[in-house]
Amino acid sequence: MAKKKNTTTEAKENHIHEQVITQTLEINYMPYAMSVIVSRAIPEIDGFKPSHRKLLYTMYLMNLLKGDRTKSSNVVGQTMKLNPHGDGAIYETLVRLTEGNGALLVPFVDSKGNFGKQYSKDMAYAAPRYTEVKLGTICNELFGNIEKNTVDFVDNYDGTMKEPTLLPTTFPNILANPNLGIAVGMASSICSFNLTELCEATIQYIKDDSINLCDHLPAPDFSTGGQLIYNRKDLERIYKTGRGSFKLRAKYRFDKKNSCIEVYEIPYTTNIESIIDKILVLVKSGKIRDITDVRDETDLNGLKITLDIKRNTDPELLMHKLFSLTPLLDSFSCNFNVLIHGKPMTLGVGDILKHWVDFRVDSIHRQLAYDVHKKEEKFHLLQGLSKILMDIDKAISIIRNTEQESMVVPNLMSGFEIDQIQSEYIAEIKLRNINKEYILKRIEELKTLEEEIKELKDTLKSNTKIRNIICKQLKYVQKKFGKPRKTEIVQEEEVVTITKDDLIEDYGVRLFLTEENYFKKIPLSSLRSSGEQKLKDEDRIVDELETTNRTDILFFSDQYNVYKMKAHDIPDTKASILGDYLPNLLGMEVDEKILYMTATADYSGFMVFFFENGKVSKVQLSAYATKMNRRKLVNAYSSRSKLVYMEKLDSETDFVLMRNNDKATLLNTEMIPINASRSAAGVQVYTLKKNSTVSTVFKPEDFSSENIEYYRAKKIPSTGHFIQEKDKVANGLQEQMGLGVE
Repeated sequence: MAKKKNTTTEAKENHIHEQVITQTLEINYMPYAMSVIVSRAIPEIDGFKPSHRKLLYTMYLMNLLKGDRTKSSNVVGQTMKLNPHGDGAIYETLVRLTEGNGALLVPFVDSKGNFGKQYSKDMAYAAPRYTEVKLGTICNELFGNIEKNTVDFVDNYDGTMKEPTLLPTTFPNILANPNLGIAVGMASSICSFNLTELCEATIQYIKDDSINLCDHLPAPDFSTGGQLIYNRKDLERIYKTGRGSFKLRAKYRFDKKNSCIEVYEIPYTTNIESIIDKILVLVKSGKIRDITDVRDETDLNGLKITLDIKRNTDPELLMHKLFSLTPLLDSFSCNFNVLIHGKPMTLGVGDILKHWVDFRVDSIHRQLAYDVHKKEEKFHLLQGLSKILMDIDKAISIIRNTEQESMVVPNLMSGFEIDQIQSEYIAEIKLRNINKEYILKRIEELKTLEEEIKELKDTLKSNTKIRNIICKQLKYVQKKFGKPRKTEIVQEEEVVTITKDDLIEDYGVRLFLTEENYFKKIPLSSLRSSGEQKLKDEDRIVDELETTNRTDILFFSDQYNVYKMKAHDIPDTKASILGDYLPNLLGMEVDEKILYMTATADYSGFMVFFFENGKVSKVQLSAYATKMNRRKLVNAYSSRSKLVYMEKLDSETDFVLMRNNDKATLLNTEMIPINASRSAAGVQVYTLKKNSTVSTVFKPEDFSSENIEYYRAKKIPSTGHFIQEKDKVANGLQEQMGLGVE
């Protein structure tokens, strides 16, 4: 019996087929991408995304422009008739539009309750059942004359009601509020501008579109305040292209009495938690040592971050460091992507204003055409009414003597030579209004209507008059809703420039190098209270020096290499810890050993190298400075003879060179010329016999002699002087002791 094939597997195999990836993207992905771009993430010329527009229009239909506040949950529920994306998404949109949240420079929703704060990610907004909202007064400027065919209306998602495609805003809202959106393959990031300045700039642009907008629209403005670092060239580029960035920084005050800094305004692009977290990381890592505590003291009075600082701290210098290292100074990146007639475009401020003015001209043109049509209809009705003025009794007689109701209108039409619409209007007049006074009052309107229609038609034909209407509306918005700037403008040249060194904490440290290549960097403040240095068994300290945290440390090895590290890159340690193992810290070669270390802030001074063959090499320390901050330099000194001694000097000094503990010469480094290269063999300073070497080098103060000048070399090379017996005794040289290499 044949085995029955699995029908499920067979069905799957029949449904699997190859498909070209480009076709898949075109059929499946592109419609989704376009939907996100056109219907979700990118704002249109009225300054709103669809979610904003649907929400505000719903509130308009709920009579929340003039009525009392209602529960947010009520608004969310009603909005779902236009926006089917769910109550959570709708309420989040509502929160951002409220005055309470503070995200918008020009908020549209008058709110009551906890709506969180834009500047804090931890201050969550309350549930919609606890909060109340209504439309703000400025929304009159969003919906003005919307019923007069100023914008197009379309069906909602289920065809049960109509919604506007745009709102006829009487001011360029697209630039009045910040707008951020991420679509598929593109994003939009529009900064906000002060409403007063924006209206004035728009008026000037309407009058002359060749103006430099920077002269009338100084800089962006944000609801969170702060300071904007003004660079005119950067802003002009943004105004022209719609792309670029500018810097925002926090505002602070210094409380000298309590020795603390209070930050009370922050950049729009960041939040309290991010700032505090970054400051804590800096404090814990030791990069900032002047801050003793960080607190979020934000309350009903507004934002406040308090930094407790040490008494001797310069608050301005500390804040400039924090500006460089934390989001207290941040950049706002502009990418003015806007939908124009359904097409995404990247526009500068001037181009946005141009399209907005065109949009408003069209809206007002449609409104005027609507008004003309309505007035002409009324004018036409009143013309018919005027014809019965001559014989009211005749009209009453026609109506009374007409046997069938359906014949009233035709009989009036033939009796007074008027059309059907006029006859219908006359037939519907109430009996109480069929008097001469009423009819005369209505007819008096004819002349007024005629003048109004003529004026409206003249305005319709004049682009200048329509633009004057726009300017008049802008002046009204400017006067009624304009407020002073919140974001202070600071000229770039007034901003203190911080160097890399300024960002590094400057404090005294002591460096220790042990024979077994262990290294310690201990702050002087810690060293004063520490006990004995902890070392490995049989290890000893061979070199130590005092410097600051801003220096570079140079480590010279027995393999003719020099390793460089910045002191601030090496973590601080304590006397009770072994320290860092240099082969691991520096990435040294196997069996390589550090012989000497020095520190420098400016690479001034020079190195001297003394060799067994009687030669001395003198190398400028600047020869070890590199622009690329290389960690390892090879051929740091000559390898032609065994090294006896090395040291970094800031000025010329004397050295005693001893040959096999029987002869010595006193030499000043001034007599030694600077080497052209680091690895040069140096110059011969000591004439040596066969099988003799320079065995020891040390400072004159380490050599006991009643007449040290006896050994002074007058010229180089020098043959040296035999060590006097009394000096041998004084220095313990009778037993031919070797002093070794330092």
